[in-house]
Amino acid sequence: MRCPFCGAQDTKVVDSRLAGEGSQVRRRRECTSCGERFTTYESAELLMPRVIKSDGSREPFNEDKLRTGIMRALEKRPVAIERVEAALGHIHHRLQASGERELPARQLGEWVMDELRELDQVAYVRFASVYRSFQDVNAFREEIERLEQEPSAEARKQQIPLLPEKE
Repeated sequence: MRCPFCGAQDTKVVDSRLAGEGSQVRRRRECTSCGERFTTYESAELLMPRVIKSDGSREPFNEDKLRTGIMRALEKRPVAIERVEAALGHIHHRLQASGERELPARQLGEWVMDELRELDQVAYVRFASVYRSFQDVNAFREEIERLEQEPSAEARKQQIPLLPEKE
């Protein structure tokens, strides 16, 4: 690693720690020439799968589009940004854990709806109405009735799973 102060090629690692919930390594380095110290962060560079759109076209995964869609559904809803970032992190993790090179947009949309269902039911219905192209009021009614029949997020968290969960 090149020293950002003097440009020397040789630096040594003084301290290493996990950062970013264990997804990064924070390294404290010291230049062997000028003695200055600096911090670097190291993380794995993983390729995200390409998204297969409904028309068959393919495009690279775009986290900004994902964030925009979720934020639009959550507009004027009382949801903390930390919870939104956590939901985005869950979706990102599922994408990486899938191990696929390409993923249908439909699957990504289902994951978004799973996260929105946990965050805010109104936002979930908003997103689902656009995503599933609700054509009339009955489609809204059916989706709301389905939501009412499901246990709440708090109730689901208290349940003990009978089988191990699959991603």
